[in-house]
Amino acid sequence: MIKNIFILFKIGRVLSKSNTLTYFDKIYKIPFFLKIFIKILGFSISKPKYTNDVPVGERLSSALKELGPTFIKLGQFLGTRPDIVGVSLAKELQKLQDTLPPYDLCLAKDAIKNELGEENFKKINKLSNPIAAASIAQVHFAEIIIENNQIKEVAVKVLRPNIEKIFNQELEALMLFASIVETLAPKTQRLKLIEVVHLLKEITAIEMDLRFEAAAANELKNNTKNDKNFVVPEIFWDYTSKRVLTSERVNGIPIKNLPEIDKAKINRKYLATNVIQNFLLQAVRDGFFHGDMHQGNLFVKENGNIIPVDFGIMGRLDKYNKKYLAEILYGFIERDYNKVADTHFRAGLVPATESREAFSQALRSIGEPIFGQKIKNISAGKLLAQLFEITEKFNMTTQPQLLLLQKTMVVVEGVARSLDEEANIWQISRPVLEKWLREEISPKAKISEAINTTGQVIDRLPELPKLMDKASKALELLATGATSANSEISKNLRFEKLKIKNQKNKIIISFLSVVILLLVVLN
Repeated sequence: MIKNIFILFKIGRVLSKSNTLTYFDKIYKIPFFLKIFIKILGFSISKPKYTNDVPVGERLSSALKELGPTFIKLGQFLGTRPDIVGVSLAKELQKLQDTLPPYDLCLAKDAIKNELGEENFKKINKLSNPIAAASIAQVHFAEIIIENNQIKEVAVKVLRPNIEKIFNQELEALMLFASIVETLAPKTQRLKLIEVVHLLKEITAIEMDLRFEAAAANELKNNTKNDKNFVVPEIFWDYTSKRVLTSERVNGIPIKNLPEIDKAKINRKYLATNVIQNFLLQAVRDGFFHGDMHQGNLFVKENGNIIPVDFGIMGRLDKYNKKYLAEILYGFIERDYNKVADTHFRAGLVPATESREAFSQALRSIGEPIFGQKIKNISAGKLLAQLFEITEKFNMTTQPQLLLLQKTMVVVEGVARSLDEEANIWQISRPVLEKWLREEISPKAKISEAINTTGQVIDRLPELPKLMDKASKALELLATGATSANSEISKNLRFEKLKIKNQKNKIIISFLSVVILLLVVLN
């Protein structure tokens, strides 16, 4: 409780200094009590650090960096939520760099030894000083000894000391802060701030187990092993654990280093095409894509091979979302808005009670202005963003994985256009989408789907009596109103809310007492 209060004071102080409340006040009309609460937390008697002349994105980014790693992650996460912070601020937060000063090499060596054991640690040679440091981990170069005494150059990623404890404490305080904000400003409940913090907690918990990142890299490598000019680094599992990840060292040119790319005589136009097409293959063919393909995470070899790094953020699409994505993008390419509308209704994404004609007209309002521009200026990612904005008005709930895909698509398009200003995103995308859709509607695909479905039904036949019994019991429970359809995440979230309820009430009572005391003193 004391630690949470201390972190709340820290949040209030930095928010007051950054002078960002005025921005949110314009959007949400922050209630007087909430303003006073943050002012008291921040002891903001002195002038703010920034004036309103400084862009709000710069002010908030600076504040989040000052607050530390958890808040940098929060800022990056809010960059994907324009519904909460507004479109312009979301774009600014997407630029927030996850960089921090490195920690001591001796601490990294101790962590590696503790995680991998003495025997494996002895096989790691020439461990360099940190070559990159982020909020959760830092990276070192080294050499390891593998089969037949071969030497392999590797990159070793090591979590920061006590980072799990730091994140848990700060996220718990953030949860408390979100709860107080929702209590003092009921209008903010529509933003589901508690759920946002809880989702951030779930995401960072996965990021802080490097075995998940290793598994993601391994899966992406298997999916793309036959793809032209796209090579995922190898994972060395004997040297990987929860807090240490060892992968093949990437000796390539950073994709943002255009002079070096030109010097190596790599065809930039061809490279831009490969970036887009490989990303689309991951999304619509495999349903598993790199969710952080910015310029800092992409390298290129002299033979033109693209090498991605950092697999902490990955996106996944099921077969329905893959088909949805391919059909709507292809429908926009063909400017067939009725077909795009049919896709939404057929998939049940837009309720049948909505007007199909009105929805098609809304889609046309997105497509036609875009196609009136020069083809090189048309962004598939921005088109998806506008689509999701329109679909909300027709009661379609956008799924988080589609939002991640849209954000990543904008980034990937940016990388492609930095390589080739004339890159025609739609022309590049078309062959990938056409090929995938042809394969999906081919007789072979239909027969395969029928066989799989039949096989699943046959496999479940012996369970039919049990399933019928369960169904009967479920109907009985429904009749008495005793069903529980909550997922494990929902249970965890309820537990989080209960845990912070007592703390929130105590702090609000304390806060009101301070306000009353101040009023008495001032009078």
